[in-house]
Amino acid sequence: MSFAMDDQCLLCYLRRNLDLVRPLGSTEKTMEFARALMALVLKGPREAASPYFNPQVADLLHEMYGLDLDRFRQEKLDSNRFVMARLEQIRQKIAAAPDPVLAGLQFAILGNYLDFSALQGQVSFEKLEEMLEKALEMPLDIGTFRSLTRDLKQGRRLLYLTDNAGEIGFDRLFAEAIAGAYPQLDITFCVRGAIAQNDATREDAAQVGLPFPIIDNGNRIPGTQLDRLSREAREALDAADVIIAKGMANVETMFGCGKNVYYAFLIKCPRFEQKFHAPLFTPMLVKDGELQ
Repeated sequence: MSFAMDDQCLLCYLRRNLDLVRPLGSTEKTMEFARALMALVLKGPREAASPYFNPQVADLLHEMYGLDLDRFRQEKLDSNRFVMARLEQIRQKIAAAPDPVLAGLQFAILGNYLDFSALQGQVSFEKLEEMLEKALEMPLDIGTFRSLTRDLKQGRRLLYLTDNAGEIGFDRLFAEAIAGAYPQLDITFCVRGAIAQNDATREDAAQVGLPFPIIDNGNRIPGTQLDRLSREAREALDAADVIIAKGMANVETMFGCGKNVYYAFLIKCPRFEQKFHAPLFTPMLVKDGELQ
């Protein structure tokens, strides 16, 4: 019921974390960190996806190198401000589009680019600005989109599982478009229960003025680790007729869960390139039961 970490994930996970700490100390300390990181993985469940280990790795980085557990705070603030400065302009583009729900989804998927953890050192607000200009040209699987809109039309409860700060502002606009098209839906947003890299928390939801009920997942694992959810999040997940799950970490942690989940994300790693037969930064809308 997840994308369990494989050899490709493990190598990537090691590389990214070692690249982070290598400038912060000696080679000996880097190797000490590498051994500790490997020990965490060896102790973890065999079926665990890589996001499962992130809270433990964050603690390890804090203990060994003094890195702030909220080390992406400034990037999160900057991302929220970036979106809020453009919110009304994007809202108008969505409203004027032939299909505002599709347009809202296109902008929401582009917001998944604001991932300072997965794309360490590669995120550029200037690049995102260029991407936003072409948002309405985004190709998506129209069959899957039509399935989503049918389910939204028939459903009563939508649970929206968020991903990154900043991105949650685009999610707000998408959800507003959904609410306008399907007023019978009760829409609830779920954020992280504590600091989890640059993922959205209640604080970020407040900063982008999210006008929907908000719950949190009760933990600081990126994604939606089903066996670690708070009771409130678990009940909301079970009660939802439709679930929109943003970002790769939700795919990694929820894959095959059997619920009516639509994953919306950009491909940002080699494993996902192989899994979905598409290059980096390809926008994806995939229904859980239709994953290959």
